[in-house]
Amino acid sequence: MEVGSSANGLDLPSVNTDIKVTSIKQPQSSCPFKDSKQKIYGLGYNLIVFVYKKIDDTKHKKGMLEFVSCTYIDKSRTADYQTTSGLRQIIDNNGNADDIFAFLNDHKIPADEITLMNMAKDILKHPPIVGYLTISNALQWRLQYGRIVSLNKTIEGIFPIVKYDAEEYNA
Repeated sequence: MEVGSSANGLDLPSVNTDIKVTSIKQPQSSCPFKDSKQKIYGLGYNLIVFVYKKIDDTKHKKGMLEFVSCTYIDKSRTADYQTTSGLRQIIDNNGNADDIFAFLNDHKIPADEITLMNMAKDILKHPPIVGYLTISNALQWRLQYGRIVSLNKTIEGIFPIVKYDAEEYNA
């Protein structure tokens, strides 16, 4: 049996899934950068994202974590939302490889020009599915989950386990 470890990769390698735990104040985490295509086609593995609200009891010097959201995200939905929705828009508008190359270049997808043009051609042949993460470029990907936490519609591949109620937690 494979045992997971964040230092070695996925927390649940037997089901190709990583677990992320983050605060509702700033729902984000990092993950290793492997390839620029991750921003377009997803991370390559599923995510389970637990989001908590920390409540401090300074009088008793205690704290409590209340899990306000938990979502399973299929690997098909782990790409960057703005990038994938923008690429889908270009494709739906009969864009060509040059249009996609310009978009990738403008969005500072980390790759050289030859790689970006090859990616553009591949994107035309294999359009991405819209992802629901925000992935910032850095030495590691910075994953932000605000869109997932506040999602109030059904999306194939995204399964809320505990649904965040903004009114309840912002009161």
